[in-house]
Amino acid sequence: MGYADWKFCQTVRCDPTHLDRDPALIASMRCCPPTMRPNASPNPLATLMVATCNVLNLANPGRIFYENQDPYSVTEYERKITWLGERFRVLNADVLAVQEVWDDAAFKAALSRGGMRYDFVEIPGAENDATRNGAHGTPRVGIATRLKVDALQSFSDYPPGFHVEVPGIGLHTRFERPPLVATLRMKHGQTLNVLTAHLKSKRPKFLQDAQGNPAEDRDDHKVMALASLRSLIMRGAEAMALRCLVIDLLHRTNMPLVVLGDFNDTPDSVTTQLICATTEIAYDRSARDVALFNAYDLQGEAALKKDVAYSHIHQGAPSVLDQILVSEEFMALGRNSIGDVRKVDYFNDHLQEGRDRTRSDHGFVRALLRLKEPVTTGSRTASEAPEAS
Repeated sequence: MGYADWKFCQTVRCDPTHLDRDPALIASMRCCPPTMRPNASPNPLATLMVATCNVLNLANPGRIFYENQDPYSVTEYERKITWLGERFRVLNADVLAVQEVWDDAAFKAALSRGGMRYDFVEIPGAENDATRNGAHGTPRVGIATRLKVDALQSFSDYPPGFHVEVPGIGLHTRFERPPLVATLRMKHGQTLNVLTAHLKSKRPKFLQDAQGNPAEDRDDHKVMALASLRSLIMRGAEAMALRCLVIDLLHRTNMPLVVLGDFNDTPDSVTTQLICATTEIAYDRSARDVALFNAYDLQGEAALKKDVAYSHIHQGAPSVLDQILVSEEFMALGRNSIGDVRKVDYFNDHLQEGRDRTRSDHGFVRALLRLKEPVTTGSRTASEAPEAS
């Protein structure tokens, strides 16, 4: 079929209402299905549902997580794990990334309360066992998945030579909440990396003494400006270090990468763009190899896009802080594509119900991804078939 015939085929779309144009021509063309494209691959597509959830200080009852906050009562704890369990059930994700977990026992209880069964659940640094009693100082990120886990690693330190000076604090060398990288294997054998992150918030970073008491006047507007700058620098440093990790995972590889979590900033912010480096492609096409793309922007034509894409409300203003980013392998028409983003959903109705610590102050974000399965020829994949002589 020539290009002109293919173009006509796309116009008539094999629609019976067009047969009066020239049924003989259409029959001779053996029209392609409506979803086919000239460069479409015959590979079937395997689906993968991923979701990110900031669960707002998920901790066991009776345990102090912040000195200035009361621990959960048994009643509050039961309400929280019931509420979260129901949300996890609705999300029904193959890969569930979570942030703000103090106790992995509480996370497992919420999964169980929702009737969810995962083969792998891990919150590094928040374990509850005979020798460990959860996270201390700051909550942790984690993952639950139905996929086979080939590797799992937390990254606490910035790369050597990438430390940043913070006014009044000194050299910033570590993530406050270490990001987590999981190498996962789908049923058809495709591997991918999933990186879960939770960046520094915009809350001003005031100085404290060794006992945790304020070391500067928090009512001074100039001090407030400096404290906000500290937070920005720390979040920017974490974004930079995360970018270095993304480059290491993507450079000269064809393994798909999904980065998801609470970025504490919007998709068009400097820190998010620092992680993605999408704009570099305009000047250097090879930069696509190590770039990330917002899954919401890559949704297929069939996705229902409504103006409800927000995951947090601050002082009445909605914004997207919780994001799902993907590598070029998920660009449907990309040169190195092996999949696509089918749709992205935001679960945020509870944000309109008022603040309640037994729920979450963040919306949850879910993406339906697809990856091509190997084409099989008899008992062997196409890649294993002998080459034609």
